[in-house]
Amino acid sequence: MKRDSRLSGVLHVLLHMAQAAGPITSEVLATAMQTNPVVIRRIMAGLRDAGFVRSGKGHGGGWTIAKALHSISLRDVYIALGSPGLLAVGNRSDEPDCLVEQAVNASLNNAFSDAEALLLEHFGKVTLAELSADFHARMVASGKSIDLETVHAK
Repeated sequence: MKRDSRLSGVLHVLLHMAQAAGPITSEVLATAMQTNPVVIRRIMAGLRDAGFVRSGKGHGGGWTIAKALHSISLRDVYIALGSPGLLAVGNRSDEPDCLVEQAVNASLNNAFSDAEALLLEHFGKVTLAELSADFHARMVASGKSIDLETVHAK
């Protein structure tokens, strides 16, 4: 089963955006996420609608962070992405006739629900500011300088 990596990718580019001195184009963000600029614009539109980013058109335009990093949680970003599925496992059949499978589904559904609730609770406690602080500590420890336009260029 293919995993949905949009949350990870969007968090990645948001942290790069937080480091930027000015707007970043969809093309540059697409390079970082290894995708098409159209995909970036669609994803970023949801974040713009949620008030997390803003966009500017024309020469010197691009995407910028619109809110303080400490006011944006992982859960906020997850919801702005449309709340994609969190777990890559599921029931064999959603409405089985077999009573054994019904019992299995009931147990699994309870576990899946509990796991998702715990994960979303954790997402709500982690802010972009915390991720940024972790990134900065890693950058200092590595002795590297991270530039979005060169670190992801191929």
